[in-house]
Amino acid sequence: MDRVPDPRRVRGRRYRIGVLLTLCLVAVLSGATSLACIARFATNSGPGLRRRLGLAARTPAATTLGRLPARLDGDALGDAVGAWLARLATDPVEEPAPAPTGLAVDGKTVRGSRTNGAAVHLLAAALHDSQTVIAQRQAEAKSNEIPAFAPLLEPLDLRGVVVTADAMHTQRDHAEYPGSLATLP
Repeated sequence: MDRVPDPRRVRGRRYRIGVLLTLCLVAVLSGATSLACIARFATNSGPGLRRRLGLAARTPAATTLGRLPARLDGDALGDAVGAWLARLATDPVEEPAPAPTGLAVDGKTVRGSRTNGAAVHLLAAALHDSQTVIAQRQAEAKSNEIPAFAPLLEPLDLRGVVVTADAMHTQRDHAEYPGSLATLP
């Protein structure tokens, strides 16, 4: 980004053009949708990020960030971003990352199992690719499959596994459960 011509006067410059443009790029990639959001991102960024971006203890003022885009050479900026993306696209990858293993969690009522008014309801974990059931638990008679979710997954090694489930499992505890396991990296 330092190759983009700096339209600002030399006097009073506190930040290199590349630092400001990289800050804007990182802010936009982080969800900033306006100059005010970019300025807020710069102000709220931690010292580690500021150091990596090449910013001193102070962050650029919103006015600095606001005036810059209107004065830039758009073609030069486009060329710099294109060159950066080309470098990213042509960097050789030593080995492709393995595809994550998919594990589907779903509950089913066993057909023909109704005795005394209650049917057997099972919660199973099956591998996406082979459709092999690798864990199964029976749901309590007067409950549903939500309480059986954690006990079903507890004995499984979930490193590198993407767990999918139906809408019933859109529970905060279920979303956070795999991340709290000690076996995860």
